[in-house]
Amino acid sequence: MKDPAAGYFNCSDSERAAFEAGIKLGALYHQFVGMPMDPENVEDVERAIEDSIKAQPFVADVKVHIRRDMIKRGRNIYKYCTLHGEMLDVRLVVRYGKSEAVCRLRYVEDLKYPLMYVEAIREV
Repeated sequence: MKDPAAGYFNCSDSERAAFEAGIKLGALYHQFVGMPMDPENVEDVERAIEDSIKAQPFVADVKVHIRRDMIKRGRNIYKYCTLHGEMLDVRLVVRYGKSEAVCRLRYVEDLKYPLMYVEAIREV
């Protein structure tokens, strides 16, 4: 895919891939956290998040897993809960030019924080 915005970026393909991944993970987090769900629709929520991210440019792959144990613990008297960052485990692959960024969003217990980070950058 030819990138019409390429001239605005003064960086390498690997830096651009990491940048694009960060944009997508940030969008995912802030768009979907707070979404109501229950044990019966959690797979639908995972697929909806994946489909939303896949629609964006340069996404080669995305896998979303929502922790089922936290859904059961977080349900209210009406039997649903809302999605929290601690529930998400996302692996995102962004391909730009000859580079690929593999990035994650997952709760890191040691930090007590849903962390977005670069897992790997590689040439393809």
